[in-house]
Amino acid sequence: MFTGRNYSLKEFLIWTRREIFFLLMVALVPTVLYALAGCKWLAIPWLPIALLGTAVAFVVGFKNNASYERMWEARRAWGGIVNASRAWGVLVKDYVTNQHARTPLSESELRAVHRGLIHRHLAWLTALRFQLREPRAWESQQQAHNAEYRKKYSVHEQENQLHDELAKVLSEEESKHLAEKKNKAVQIISLQSKHLRELLELGLIEDFRHMELEKTLIEFYNQQGVCERIKNFPYPRQFATLNLFFVKLFVVMVPFGMLQEFDKLGAQMVWLNIPFSALVSWVFISMEKIGEVTENPFEGGANDIPITALSRTIEIDLKEMLDEKDIPSALQPVNQILL
Repeated sequence: MFTGRNYSLKEFLIWTRREIFFLLMVALVPTVLYALAGCKWLAIPWLPIALLGTAVAFVVGFKNNASYERMWEARRAWGGIVNASRAWGVLVKDYVTNQHARTPLSESELRAVHRGLIHRHLAWLTALRFQLREPRAWESQQQAHNAEYRKKYSVHEQENQLHDELAKVLSEEESKHLAEKKNKAVQIISLQSKHLRELLELGLIEDFRHMELEKTLIEFYNQQGVCERIKNFPYPRQFATLNLFFVKLFVVMVPFGMLQEFDKLGAQMVWLNIPFSALVSWVFISMEKIGEVTENPFEGGANDIPITALSRTIEIDLKEMLDEKDIPSALQPVNQILL
């Protein structure tokens, strides 16, 4: 997530510089042929190109709206995870007690039970983050203009091993159990449910409280399902492909349509076709690129949902509920990027 007020014009121009060079060349070729080689037949009436531009604007706008909806749904899902996680911490501390226990536990043993349930939840957050950061074929972060921007920051989940991170909050037995599982986040919730059933049998949780805790686990499953739907089902490729083709067709045709318009202003004014055609095309290309980098909000881009920072916020809150001493500090933006 970009935390600055605005991207600078310099940053945006650098990010789109390859497209700018391409657009200048696209405008240069027909202008040179028209002005110096006398190829007047290259000029196309502006009206059909303007109609095409209107259609392209609608298509680009539709994609950008859909991309924003995907990003906002992802943010709502993680907002729900934050709230449910805090509720989980409160419920664990207040519902798992000796009140109806067949064999009451000591205070330290009870704290260990609370700690196990909450640390296992932190393991679920870790596993979910790592799964959401896994690359997909349709994502755009491997493209040159995004890859070079990512040199400004690092993605924790792509530089560390999930096994090592889980070992910090899970027992060795649970870590070995998860090693063979494909969807580790799902299996961690399953371990939570198993532990709750054991606590119910011991009388450390009564039936009503057990149901409430299980409902919270179901809420975690629901929010994980939302994230997985966004991650594993891209913006439909047929629409994305059509959108890209229309934009490229339009930007190639713009210089041909503006030739006569500038030629009407005077013999030498036709050379203004190069910068103005590139400018008009750059607007459409930039809108297409913005929609592209917005449609996948978990891949670790500069404008994605800061799931690592949100997980750290949850970790801080839950560990403070446990009165632990090793409270990590909140993550801070690096070069105005918070992940």
